[in-house]
Amino acid sequence: MSQTPTPAPPPPSPPPARNGCLTALMIGAGILMLLPGVCAALIIGFDPRSLNNWNTLSACLSFFAISAGGIALIWVAVRRGRA
Repeated sequence: MSQTPTPAPPPPSPPPARNGCLTALMIGAGILMLLPGVCAALIIGFDPRSLNNWNTLSACLSFFAISAGGIALIWVAVRRGRA
């Protein structure tokens, strides 16, 4: 029995072209998403006792979550540009 040779795998395709406008838009949106975190940090910094109120605590936590999304968005935009 004879075996047919397996074909060579195709060469890897080049990475997709980087879209500078989309990267700039993602970084800009990420920076805007950092602003609520700054606001929450100021609220906590000026009056830490305000966190005893559930409404203030939940607002600060949601602001920090939005800022974490902004950090992730900036990270993805910068990381995508390097790949």
